[in-house]
Amino acid sequence: MQRYDWLKKIQRMDPETEFTEIYRISSWYEFPWDTVQSLGFALYRTYAVPGIGRLLAETGEFTDRAQKRYDDTTLILEAVVEHGFGSAQGREAIRRMNQMHRRYDISNDEYLYVLATFVVVPKRWLDDYGWRRYSRHEIRATTNYYRELGRHMGLSGIPETFEEFERLLDDYEREHFGFDPGGREVSDATLGLMASWYPAPLRPSMRLSSVCLLDDPLREAFGYPAPPALLQRAVRTGMWLRGRVVRLLPPRRRPSLARDNRQVRGYRGGYRIGELGTFADAPAAGGCPFPHAKAPADEARADEA
Repeated sequence: MQRYDWLKKIQRMDPETEFTEIYRISSWYEFPWDTVQSLGFALYRTYAVPGIGRLLAETGEFTDRAQKRYDDTTLILEAVVEHGFGSAQGREAIRRMNQMHRRYDISNDEYLYVLATFVVVPKRWLDDYGWRRYSRHEIRATTNYYRELGRHMGLSGIPETFEEFERLLDDYEREHFGFDPGGREVSDATLGLMASWYPAPLRPSMRLSSVCLLDDPLREAFGYPAPPALLQRAVRTGMWLRGRVVRLLPPRRRPSLARDNRQVRGYRGGYRIGELGTFADAPAAGGCPFPHAKAPADEARADEA
């Protein structure tokens, strides 16, 4: 294989109908490390919305059990990519995700914003640090993939194009970003988690390096002081140089799955999709704003999706 053979394959595919396979190739073969990192930063951005950050802090899941929440989120999302929306495993993963969301009073607008981060942030990350940028086919396929995920979540008013997702994200952040003690607590726990993946002597510098990758509105929403300009430039240049090195490597022949990464630590002995995430005997007050049926009808609804 030559370096651009995967891209040539993608360009022969239809992003309107083969979006899952295109997204799979991009995520597992072309940009596996960048996809994991950028999706992590996409979810991290949502903590700067006070309503979201406060809710996550109140649950204690993202502060007291940050590693498990990271593992669960990664594995649930990957199951849909790996098996597809029409598979039994994909439907089970979406069902598990919807069951967890149902416990909380989350607005449709908040869900759409989170979905927008998954569409927009990876593209912007690759623009800055990738060994190449997303092709037009990949942008459209990624957009269609997350539109389909949003449909399975029961969302309304899902944007049609990448540009609409981008406007939604920028407008929402401009209006809603702000400091909240709960959001700061979740942010601190997340930065601590990311630093914990490295040897102890490196952890303080890795945490600071993560802050160097934050744009000013995001950093200011958490109340972090600006890193030294020289350090920030060095970190971002280092990330850019990594992309230049990766460009010289041969194409990946075997998929790089998130569950095989050393950052996923809680399920080395294996796992069942239906056992991932959080469970409760009763829904939290307020419930989910979307019309989810209860089991066994919920099972039937997911099977039809």
